[in-house]
Amino acid sequence: MTTTHASPLDDQTDSLGGPTTLSQKAYVALYRLIQERALPVGRPIVEAKLAEQLGVSRTPLRQALQRLESEGLLKKLESRSYVVRRVELREYLQSLKAREILEAEAAELAIGRIDAAHLAQARHSLRDVQNQSPYDMLEHWRSDDKVHNLYIRACGNLVIQDILFSLRTTTKLFEIERLSERLKPDSRQHEEILDAIEKRDAAEVRAAVQSHLRSLAEFAISVL
Repeated sequence: MTTTHASPLDDQTDSLGGPTTLSQKAYVALYRLIQERALPVGRPIVEAKLAEQLGVSRTPLRQALQRLESEGLLKKLESRSYVVRRVELREYLQSLKAREILEAEAAELAIGRIDAAHLAQARHSLRDVQNQSPYDMLEHWRSDDKVHNLYIRACGNLVIQDILFSLRTTTKLFEIERLSERLKPDSRQHEEILDAIEKRDAAEVRAAVQSHLRSLAEFAISVL
């Protein structure tokens, strides 16, 4: 199984918050371009042009591209060019169903293992995004990562972690390409998950996670 990263910003920065190598700089920049829809799905990436745009040479760029491929965000064509991977509705819905099962388990396992300060930081991030005007898509994704990764990382089961990080990559790719922003329902449902974790109510935690993921599936079906 390929080990994935919850977020390129989680473990690739120095104490001042900046990428520590050129390949990490390219990786973070590419990840951001994917989230901003600046790298369209299915369009071959022109490495020379992208290297110039990012201010790096071809070698660190290729290292970043290879890492993104290993994490499921990119795929390599027969021409050896990279493209952002397209996720179809069927794969998205099946991935959400798998997340519904495993993420509810991870959230329950994380009860009592999350520091109160980290819960407060996740809440603060949610509220910051809600109060931002105009809407900031990247900040929305960051707050989403903070909530979900909080209990996935705290669950104590490395196999579940890796599977969920891979599934979240798949569902995020679909949402970036195909779905409009849904800040209000996401924020409300994330708050409900954090509330349940804070109360240490296992049944409520499971219900909140499952309800959130089912809501995403219903939203996708309704708008596509």
